[in-house]
Amino acid sequence: MSETELANPAPLGLLGFGMTTILLNLKTAGIIPATALGMIFAMGVFYGGLAQIFAGLLEFRKGNTFGTVAFCSYGLFWLTFVFLHVFPLLGWAATVDKASMSAYLACWGVFTLLMFFGTLKTNRVLQFVFLSLAILFFMLSAADALSLISAEISAVLAVAAGYEGVVCGASAFYLGLAEVNGWPVFPVE
Repeated sequence: MSETELANPAPLGLLGFGMTTILLNLKTAGIIPATALGMIFAMGVFYGGLAQIFAGLLEFRKGNTFGTVAFCSYGLFWLTFVFLHVFPLLGWAATVDKASMSAYLACWGVFTLLMFFGTLKTNRVLQFVFLSLAILFFMLSAADALSLISAEISAVLAVAAGYEGVVCGASAFYLGLAEVNGWPVFPVE
């Protein structure tokens, strides 16, 4: 099978990331209730996690290093994020404190910001996805850090991050749809 006969795995990864990000941030923004966490965690493991890892491995097959690193990394982000929340419920680990969670999110923000620079020779929508994701990670990190100082400011920032995260997820969802069969109705430049 030649390279040109392979399907594009990017839409799978983008849609998995986008839909899972939208759902989590609808909860973060307070639009859907905390009781939706089970659904969000299931999406985080299977569609945000495993589907992105599969997409990353398929990008590897195509020789796309950026796609491999991005999809595998964010797929693994979703798995670690879910497990950081589920393991304490199962008694397998202690609950992560706010300062540590802030550091975890800040690390992902730095990684994403650096990955953003790799998008500068691509389309504008992918650039927006990565830049808005970096902003989201930094906002969530700041919300956790600020919770140690002011619960009210932290809560307001978390809600704002939730809305920003919905926009970020929607942009990835949009790009994923644009790349399915090269839909011309979704411009990306």
